Amino acid sequence: MSRFVLITPNTDFDSRVRQALAGGLPGGLQTFAFVNPADPGELFTNLNQERPEVLILGPDIPMEDALRLATVFDVQLPELSVILVGEADPAFVLLAMRAGIRDILSPAADPAQIRVLLERACQSFASRNRNTNTSSADKNPEGRKGLVIGVFSPKGGVGKTTIATNIAIGLGKVAPMSVVIVDLDLQFGDVASGLYLDPEHTVTDAVSASASQDSLVLKAFLTVHPGSIYALCAPRTPEEADNITPHQVSRLLEQLAEQFQYVIVDTAPGLPEIGLAALEQCTDVVWVTAMDVPSIRGLRSGLNILRRLDLLPETRHVVLNMADSKSGLSVQDVEATIGAPVDISIPRSKAVAFSTNRGIPVLQDGRRDPAVKGLRQLVARFDPAWRATAQKKLHRRVVV
Repeated sequence: MSRFVLITPNTDFDSRVRQALAGGLPGGLQTFAFVNPADPGELFTNLNQERPEVLILGPDIPMEDALRLATVFDVQLPELSVILVGEADPAFVLLAMRAGIRDILSPAADPAQIRVLLERACQSFASRNRNTNTSSADKNPEGRKGLVIGVFSPKGGVGKTTIATNIAIGLGKVAPMSVVIVDLDLQFGDVASGLYLDPEHTVTDAVSASASQDSLVLKAFLTVHPGSIYALCAPRTPEEADNITPHQVSRLLEQLAEQFQYVIVDTAPGLPEIGLAALEQCTDVVWVTAMDVPSIRGLRSGLNILRRLDLLPETRHVVLNMADSKSGLSVQDVEATIGAPVDISIPRSKAVAFSTNRGIPVLQDGRRDPAVKGLRQLVARFDPAWRATAQKKLHRRVVV
């Protein structure tokens, strides 16, 4: 069966797609140099009436023909994932979205980037096909959105970004290409360096008028990471952050929650307006503290303020990071100070520090380390299977 169909006369791009599929994606590829946009039905004749999952409109196809083909297939096969190879210009992306195109792929994409996008396209096909075959009585009447997981700490230097990036990478293994991490430390965010990314677009682009009105435009501003996740990194300069409002951040998180199963939000230290706007959108909050008196007291003060403002989400997870039994403090001391149980303890680790400096999260690196166990336990708390059976275990005493 030809699971993937590519239309392009460009042999170099055809070779890159085949290399991407050879990296582990099942299903065959059939390539056509040309399909008459006036008679796209001939494509199915050549496929022996088989219906592919992903159609790639490759380079060197006239853009008008590509949009016309996409429009026809969107009507005839609405579950088909159509990918267009072209530059992600916002004005053009809007036309592509209206034609039913699901994603835009750069003509210069390498096999690894192509594979990641094809994986997401296959998942989108499976989801739409499942929804098409599901009766309306079986569908979720609430239109449930994805989890929005905020990572917060009143104090800086507690490893908050390290926690956030590892959560994202860990969830990328649970739900590949259904995870996006957003860096809302707008002035000095480190998600890009923590994931070794050099993003072409940032949060500044994602809150623009065109992106806020159209989710396909927004997706064009996300950066793909090899860990099967997307990232939306902080602005390039602190000055750009001054132009981003809490309302724009709220809208951004609403859009992403409609498109992704998991939205991980790395926030700035303290409780700035942007952070409070993000907090209101969160379904889960991860509170991070180190094992020192200033961090613990800072978390206590922050929690007390949020309780008075009635801004604490029902589902919270307290993480004791860089835990050390020789610090002079115990878990009981921490819990008594903050007035809440510690859920996850992550021991101090040279491997975590090394992985952070390399820009490769320790959960992506795959090495064995005591800190890895704690990070995996944290990630598991967002797995639907775990949450369905372990609600009573959300808050258990931990040992350092």
